[in-house]
Amino acid sequence: MIDTRRERLQRVLTPLVTMPQFSAAQAKSVCDSSPAYVTSTIKELVRDGYLERTVADDESFYRWRLPGQFEPERWIEQQIHGDQITETPEQERPRERLLRDGAASLSNADLLAILIRVGVRKQSAVAGGRLIANRFADRLQDLPRCFREDLREISATVTKVSYAQIMAGIELGRRVASAERDHQRSTTKITSSQAAIEFCSQEFARLASDAVQEEFHIVTLDTKHKPIHTHRITVGTLDASLVHPREVFRPAIRDSASALLLVHNHPSGDPTPSREDHQVTEQLTDAGRLLGISVLDHIVVARDRCLSIRETA
Repeated sequence: MIDTRRERLQRVLTPLVTMPQFSAAQAKSVCDSSPAYVTSTIKELVRDGYLERTVADDESFYRWRLPGQFEPERWIEQQIHGDQITETPEQERPRERLLRDGAASLSNADLLAILIRVGVRKQSAVAGGRLIANRFADRLQDLPRCFREDLREISATVTKVSYAQIMAGIELGRRVASAERDHQRSTTKITSSQAAIEFCSQEFARLASDAVQEEFHIVTLDTKHKPIHTHRITVGTLDASLVHPREVFRPAIRDSASALLLVHNHPSGDPTPSREDHQVTEQLTDAGRLLGISVLDHIVVARDRCLSIRETA
C-alpha cells in the first residue's frame, strides 16, 4: 500500500510543481489520478502552507508559496510515514542534521522545529516549524514582532516554553550579528570605492532587499577611515532640495568624524544613479569641504548589486 500511495502522490505532484499557478480544473486535467484524489492532495498542500488559494477574474487559483523550495519527495515521505520525530529516521531529524552538517544546512522550518523542541497532540515540532516558516516565508523580518498568540494561531506547538525559546533564539542571533558588525567596523578601512561597496553591501543588505521606499543614510568614519556609526537621515525620494546639509553633518560632527559615506537605496532594484543622486552628492561634498569633513563616496544599494557614484561620475 505504501508504494501505491507514493506513486499516486508522485503522479499528482510531478506535473503540479512545474506550474507556478493553476486552477482546480487545470490540476485535474494534467494529473494522472482521480479528480477526488487531486482535490484532497491540493487541500493537504494548502493545509501545510505550501499552496495558497487566490482569486483572479472571479476564478480561484492555487499558487506555490515557496517556489523552488518545495521538496516533493520529502513531503511524500511525511504523508506516508507521518512527521512525528519518532517516526523520522534518526539521521534525518533536524537536530541530528544540524550536528552532522551544521546549522547553515537547515531550512527555516528545521531551525524552528529545533527551537519548538516538543510537539503537541496531532502536531509535531517539525510540522509546527514548517507551518510557521511557510507563513513567514516572504517576511521573515516580521517574526520577532509576533506575540505568542499570533504564532499560536498558526501552530498549536507554540506553547509558552517554545515561544520563549523562539524569541530567545532570535534575540541571540541579533546580538551575534550586531557583534559581528561591530568587529567588522573595528577592522575595516574604507580606502577605495570598492571597499565602500563591499562594506555597504553587507551593512545595508536588508535595506537593499526589503525596503519599499528610498532611504538616505550616512556612515561616519574616523581619521583612519574606519566606520564609527551609521545614521538614517531621511526616508522618501532623494532630492537635493530635501536633503539639508545640516541634517547630514549633525551626526557626523557628534561622532567627531573625519569623513563619511553617503548611502541610499533604489527599491526598483536598478542602482543606476539619477540626476538627483548626482546633485545630492555634489551639494554634500561642497558642504563637507567647508566643515572639514570629506565625503568619500556615495553608494547606491539595490537587490542585485551596489554601485559607487564616484566611479560613475
